[in-house]
Formats: sequence, C-alpha cells, structure tokens
Amino acid sequence: MSVKVQIKRLANGKGISLPRFMSQMAAGMDISAAIPAPVTVKSGEIVLIPTGFAVALPEGYEFQIRPRSGLAIKKGLTVINAPGTIDADYRGEVRVGLINLGKEPVEIKPGERIAQMVLSRVWQVEWEEVEDLDATRRGEGGFGHTGSTV
Repeated sequence: MSVKVQIKRLANGKGISLPRFMSQMAAGMDISAAIPAPVTVKSGEIVLIPTGFAVALPEGYEFQIRPRSGLAIKKGLTVINAPGTIDADYRGEVRVGLINLGKEPVEIKPGERIAQMVLSRVWQVEWEEVEDLDATRRGEGGFGHTGSTV
C-alpha cells in the first residue's frame, strides 16, 4: 500500500539523498543531514539539523520523526522530542532535533543518515462527554500497574 506525498528539494538539499527506505520491508525512511560542514554535538547538547526538503502530506496523515537505532544505541544520539510530528498542513523544511545522551561528542557529517521518518494515519477525535466511564479490571491503576503482582 502506498500514499502519494509531494516532496520539494530545497536549495540546501542539493546532493543530499531524499528520504528512502533502506530495505524492502522497512517501516521508516532514513533521512539525511543537509549541512554544509560537519556538526559536533557535545554530550547533553541539543541541535536542530536541517534535511533539505519540505513535504505536502495529504490530510489525515503525519510523518513521525524517530531515532535511528544504531545512532541511539552506539553513540547516544537520539531525537529529543521522539517521535517528532510533521503535520499535514506544515510546508516548511523538515528539521530534526537531536540530543547527545552519550558521554562523548558525536560528529554529524553532511549527508549522514540522522533519523527515520514513518508515515502514520491520523484520526480526528470527536469527544463524547459522559458522567461515568465503563469499568475495566485495571480501573485507575497507573504506570506499571498491569505487570504488578503486589
């Protein structure tokens, strides 16, 4: 199944790969850094990295920006607001907020794959205000409650 999405390569994206699936059954497309020179991200530092493209999503869809597992696990570099959301009405450059959670600085090179982008369906909510909610076994049990034996 596929959805047609318009993409515009920006001036800073010349020579940078557009988002692409790296395997036949990949859920996310890798996206690359559209930077003119390497950027070093110090431990604990947050940077905003341009990608060199903008998109026009159809209504009812979003792109989720997620970390690349290899960068996160091996170097501690992850998406700060994971998953980030690109809304259907946004037309600006897609940029990725990264944070270095590792102990060592991480260098991002021009064209390096920095995150992945997943297309997701979005449903609008129609609220129905009620006096009471239906009862469940879990009830109001909070975080970690379903696995607790206490």
